[in-house]
Amino acid sequence: MTAAHVAGDCWTMTRRELAHWARQPVQVLVGLVFPVMMLLMFGYLVGGGRTVDGAYVDYLVPGMLTLTMVFGLEGTMTAVVRDLDKGVVDRFRSLPMADGAVLVGRAAADMLQSAVGLLVMVGVGYALGWRADGGPAAAVGALGLLLLLRFAMLWVGIFLALVAGKAELVQAVQILVWPVGFLSNAFASPESMPGWLGTVVEWNPMSATATAVRDLFGGPGGAPGHVTEAVLWPLALLLVFLPLAVRKFGRLGK
Repeated sequence: MTAAHVAGDCWTMTRRELAHWARQPVQVLVGLVFPVMMLLMFGYLVGGGRTVDGAYVDYLVPGMLTLTMVFGLEGTMTAVVRDLDKGVVDRFRSLPMADGAVLVGRAAADMLQSAVGLLVMVGVGYALGWRADGGPAAAVGALGLLLLLRFAMLWVGIFLALVAGKAELVQAVQILVWPVGFLSNAFASPESMPGWLGTVVEWNPMSATATAVRDLFGGPGGAPGHVTEAVLWPLALLLVFLPLAVRKFGRLGK
């Protein structure tokens, strides 16, 4: 099988996923609106009780951008399990297409949706008064770190969905996403927490990305030197879960 054939199969699967956007626009809109509502809620209803250096919105927006990349895992899992339940994946695997094209198509479509959602959140952040004061190059680097985290979490979601196989089990896994997201520095500084909890928060991979992104955006709560951690954590997750997902996909039905 030639490289052109493999690329063509992957693009076909990507177009299939993108076609779902036109057929299910409400689902796409909900995915975009939910993080915006979270940002508004914490910015206006909860933010008044938070104490950080500088304006809380400058601390909150990078944290919410990071949290959005993690919460996107739920949509990935739901889409994969839906295809498994309907037998779509089995039909694709019976066709003469490149191994893994289905997974690549899923990943590419989810990354595109995540990029759109990220831009929407940045626009809402600007409307709330947040600004990226670190300069254009640093802002691009921050967005790159966010998408890298999303790419890693995407493969975590694909693997967990392939293992779960049923919507009921996916819901159980989704419940665990919330503690992971909130046990981070997305909303509050670890220094304001009890010692043991602050330590847990600092070891959360999400916190490394949020801290690095805040530093690149030039806002409060950032710290130099966290960019390396923000790169290494997602790469470590990818090294573990991408091969596991591909291997599990190849063993479906065996």
